[in-house]
Amino acid sequence: MKVKEKPKTKEKLKTKAKVKALSLLLALTLALGMTACGDAGSSEPSSPRTLTDPSGVEITVPEEINTVAVLAPSLAEMVVALGFGDKIEAYDTTSIGLEGLKEDAVVLDLSAPDMEQLVNLRPDVLLVTNLSLYDQENPYQTLIDLGVCVACVPTSDSIADIESDIAFVASVFGAQEKGQEIIDDMQSQVDQIAAIGKTITEKKSVYFEISAAPYMYSFGNGVFLNEMLELIGAENILASESGWLGVTEEVVVNADPDVILTNVNYIDDPIGEIKSRSGWEAVAAVKNGEVYYIDNMASSVPDHNVVKALKEMAAAVYPEYYGE
Repeated sequence: MKVKEKPKTKEKLKTKAKVKALSLLLALTLALGMTACGDAGSSEPSSPRTLTDPSGVEITVPEEINTVAVLAPSLAEMVVALGFGDKIEAYDTTSIGLEGLKEDAVVLDLSAPDMEQLVNLRPDVLLVTNLSLYDQENPYQTLIDLGVCVACVPTSDSIADIESDIAFVASVFGAQEKGQEIIDDMQSQVDQIAAIGKTITEKKSVYFEISAAPYMYSFGNGVFLNEMLELIGAENILASESGWLGVTEEVVVNADPDVILTNVNYIDDPIGEIKSRSGWEAVAAVKNGEVYYIDNMASSVPDHNVVKALKEMAAAVYPEYYGE
């Protein structure tokens, strides 16, 4: 299989929408670049709780959390869902417009946040993923020295890991019961979809596009979106590959998928663009009109809202099984 290397022209991603569309891809591509986000520093005798964050670092959670900064839309949505959105005083650019966030909060660059702004804010808790300042060994030491609790939640590759992340963020806020409620509701919906998916014997092949031509991107196994395709009873045409992939048109055309899904939202008509590609008219999905859009944020951000994308994927690929 011919696979392109990831293009190094991030400056071409000029719109906020494109940043959102590719934020997850970039996060996972960089996943090996940072295994931990910081050192917890020393604990005060009165500090009530010590936790180990998902990156494996021991952190000390303050007794009272009044101010929070988040540098990932997944973490922002988790905090909001847990009922603490009003405490978020700073968030990243890809989180702009998310429900439950203050419009007048400090907005930071996700991959290179302004440390001076964070120092001035001095939040009680800073939640980050392995995407933020990934190229520095310990970018948050100044904040840690000031007493900021810095917790790193590396981007998850599976639904089980997403649920574990929710449980961790809930534990930071001492809201384990609410966190478990979110997880239980999420898992219940996943189980319902999976139960139907197991009954499907004639599986459709699917190509899921997360970046349009000429820089076509998709994924193989080891990605939560691939797991979601399997749950609905479908087969990813790239399942023999691993991780996030740059794909050639030849690969897709030769695979002849039954269905094409796209979450590209930075062009006006992503479905029409796919259908109009030269040489794609004989692809089964194009020929039969089986090309569908899946909500960008729900399918790009690894949090509880992936259930929305899972339902959309199921209804698009197998309306006869999952339709209303």
